[in-house]
Amino acid sequence: MNKKVFMLVVALFLGFISLFAQHGTDNSDEEICTHILTELQQYSNNTTAELVVEAGKLLMNTPYVAHTLETEPEQLIVNLRELDCTTFAENCLALARTTKARKPSFKQFKNELQLIRYRGGEINGYPSRLHYFSDWILDNDKKGTVKSVSQSIGNTGFSKTINFMSQHPTSYKPLKNNAVFIEALHKQEQELTKTKLYYIPTEKLELLKDQIKDGDIFGITTTVDGLDITHVGIAFFKNDELHFMHASSKAEKVILSEQTLYEYLANRDSVSGIMIARPL
Repeated sequence: MNKKVFMLVVALFLGFISLFAQHGTDNSDEEICTHILTELQQYSNNTTAELVVEAGKLLMNTPYVAHTLETEPEQLIVNLRELDCTTFAENCLALARTTKARKPSFKQFKNELQLIRYRGGEINGYPSRLHYFSDWILDNDKKGTVKSVSQSIGNTGFSKTINFMSQHPTSYKPLKNNAVFIEALHKQEQELTKTKLYYIPTEKLELLKDQIKDGDIFGITTTVDGLDITHVGIAFFKNDELHFMHASSKAEKVILSEQTLYEYLANRDSVSGIMIARPL
């Protein structure tokens, strides 16, 4: 083989490896998924919410990495090696639901993850992903993967204009110079703004915490203009105090919080409370 042909083969091989990694199809993801599903089988008779907690424990210390879903064109990304706060919650819910399935498998896990992550469970470009977590709760409530319980627990309206993404398109690579996507996101934001939302204010959390359950998935609401939720976690009681599991950018990994959820919220600016989705 001459040098030019050899270099071409090497380039093609490296390109294939790069594409393979970019598309989130690393074999290690299937291995991690299979291992977790095997471990979860001993809890298969538990509720989905209880399985979410067990899945979270098995993903503890996984590195925090942001923007792992940002590929073009939009496609289902499976990455159990690196998690942010939202993908941590999504993967735990998908693993829990897969465990409850008749035949748990990596294929079933991917089906569950797509159902959870995309509007109506269908992938149709970047705007089909559920970018706003309040919208994620609403859509997953419709699909029957979770039940929105913020109204029944807090009964406090969350009224706000949601428009952060369409107002800051340069902050999102797929939105840069893409007027079609920006317009689609803008229409979704308008619908979300018109929707009656509920939350549990921080100051009410201690009084209402007994109505929250292990495995509840929550989003932390914010006072930042245009945004609904800035962080996501999974409720977990420790010594009768409400803590939570989350992928922490500060700790750079998935952790169980040392602070109670109330302490965490009360010590942060621009935080107003939480919205809760209960796994079904």
